[in-house]
Amino acid sequence: MREYKLTVGDRVFNFFNGLFFLLFTIVCIFPFYYLFINTVSDNRAVQAGLVNLYPVGFHLSNYAALLNVSELFDAAWVTVSRTIIGTITMVLASAFVGFLVTQQKMFARKFVYRFIVITMFFNAGLIPWFTNMSMLGLTNNFWGYVIPGIVQPFNIILAKTYIESLPKELEESMSLDGAGHFTIFFKLILPLCKPILATIAVFGAVGHWNSFMDSIILMSASPNLYTLQHRLYIYLTQASNIGALVSPSGQVTQEILDSALSGRTIRLTVAMVTIIPILMVYPFMQRYFQKGLMLGAVKG
Repeated sequence: MREYKLTVGDRVFNFFNGLFFLLFTIVCIFPFYYLFINTVSDNRAVQAGLVNLYPVGFHLSNYAALLNVSELFDAAWVTVSRTIIGTITMVLASAFVGFLVTQQKMFARKFVYRFIVITMFFNAGLIPWFTNMSMLGLTNNFWGYVIPGIVQPFNIILAKTYIESLPKELEESMSLDGAGHFTIFFKLILPLCKPILATIAVFGAVGHWNSFMDSIILMSASPNLYTLQHRLYIYLTQASNIGALVSPSGQVTQEILDSALSGRTIRLTVAMVTIIPILMVYPFMQRYFQKGLMLGAVKG
């Protein structure tokens, strides 16, 4: 095989191409790095804006302080539970509905599929949605996090398109052997759809983990059901107000200043903790994510 020799233009292009992506990677990573070094630096240095490229006065007391915030553990449990349950049910529902609408024998198949797709473009609005959730008893109820997100039109489209790319002879062979729809789905379709299911799982897990508007709107009377992001939102909006904490003599005491600084860094630490799970999971799912998204978008 003839060896291809790089020209001067090729080498220049490769150099600047690599340099561009290196800088782009640094730009993407730096916000997370900056957040981290602020959580492990001295609180006074953080407040004074002295932490830029490396930690100042390294310590882990901010992370240890989170152990004293009991609401965070309850919120973390709620978020982890909704993420796991919500993602699993959404993946199974998307795959099964996507499988059904590919079956030629399904009654009103095209109508059902188009009815699902049209919901991507039209919705009733926030107030009718909240009224409907109240009538269904899903306010101040954990299942209010899970049930509304089970059917996602975009994910169904991805699953349907991917399933249509599979050889029909496999389904026909199992049907001739006496397999029913459920047997075909669980023993044939699901194992072959790992890339697209991983893609849908990433979408669902990130959505559930980062969601907090449904917690604010639906769980107003149930603080025990607040999500981790909701708790983070509360900490971020309840920033310590030095002016409101001034002593009667008009002086800000050292204790008040330390409390305010600690509160700020604790909020930064909470923000760091909430993004760690996504940063840990995504690299392992990336190869499935890319393959599934490409294959699932080949046909409309």
